[in-house]
Amino acid sequence: MTKLHDLIAARIQTSGPITLADYMADALMHPKFGYYASRDPLGAAGDFTTAPEISQMFGELIGLSLAQAWIDQGQPSAFALVELGPGRGTLMADILRASAKVSGFVDAARVHLVETSPALRKKQADLISGPHTNVTWHDDVSTLPDLPLFLVANEFFDALPIRQFHRATAAEGSGWRELQIGLQDDKLVAGLSAAAPISFLEHRLDDTKSGDIVEHCTALAAITENIATRIATHGGAALIVDYGDWRSLGDTLQALQNHATTDPFANPGEADITAHVDFEAIAMAAASANGGAAYTRLTTQGVFLERLGIVPRAQTLALHLSGDALDAHISAHRRLTHPSEMGSLFKVLGLYPTNAPPQAGLEP
Repeated sequence: MTKLHDLIAARIQTSGPITLADYMADALMHPKFGYYASRDPLGAAGDFTTAPEISQMFGELIGLSLAQAWIDQGQPSAFALVELGPGRGTLMADILRASAKVSGFVDAARVHLVETSPALRKKQADLISGPHTNVTWHDDVSTLPDLPLFLVANEFFDALPIRQFHRATAAEGSGWRELQIGLQDDKLVAGLSAAAPISFLEHRLDDTKSGDIVEHCTALAAITENIATRIATHGGAALIVDYGDWRSLGDTLQALQNHATTDPFANPGEADITAHVDFEAIAMAAASANGGAAYTRLTTQGVFLERLGIVPRAQTLALHLSGDALDAHISAHRRLTHPSEMGSLFKVLGLYPTNAPPQAGLEP
């Protein structure tokens, strides 16, 4: 058992079962024993691999989409170029390299990274070099500057803690039963609360039936509203890339360790725990923010990248490759775009001012 397991077990013994959100917050973000506190979880030696680590093409095309949005909004002379959950900094480094070809963009950019992990902040500082070595880090979005905001969040929202609710059957009572984490023979186990009405799930009674599962991310609305208010007030654009769908339905909780699924409650702090993103909740939070931001049609990652020109970019890069390097490049292109891999599972949603056009790649 991990030390974090013992801390969570002691908490449950004292106060009773905890919500899934409370468990995920400890497992992922405990300042000493949490999953992200002291490790680099990415790559072959880690537990998962994200799109920027698969190919430089992903970050290059994200950068050019943001640069086009900057041009469409009059090329503001100073703006915040922001990434939420930047991992090793690979995506931001690729964005800066590609967008340097757009006259004035990099000179106007002020790089801001929202990252809580000291270990990952060091990786980011080592990788993001050149004219933007003066990076500003933030623990959350509330301290971002009052500037036009051009932002990317790739696999950020999926790691936010969620609560999970099961629609009660007639025999169980009306309303919802919440997944909770308790103790059995010193093991952390999942169980369900008694049925009760849940006010923020009233609208889901119309499209669910007994036994259906709905997941709710409490932090999602506040983060999105902060971003959308900044975009509505100062201008800018946000690209949100993650796995999920338009509306939450079903059990999507998963844990990954050494690139394989594992029991999310077996060794807290040793595995990455995520859930699919409810993109409808992001869109509704953006629209209801102060000033209101517009949102694009939800688009699959494969279609998004193809609209931005990943095929000709892949062909250009292939001209200089051969052997194993060429095979790896072809495999990376397929992994990013093919429907059976990341192409359909991952979706892209854009947020932008109501008086500006949608981002390149996300046109209606």
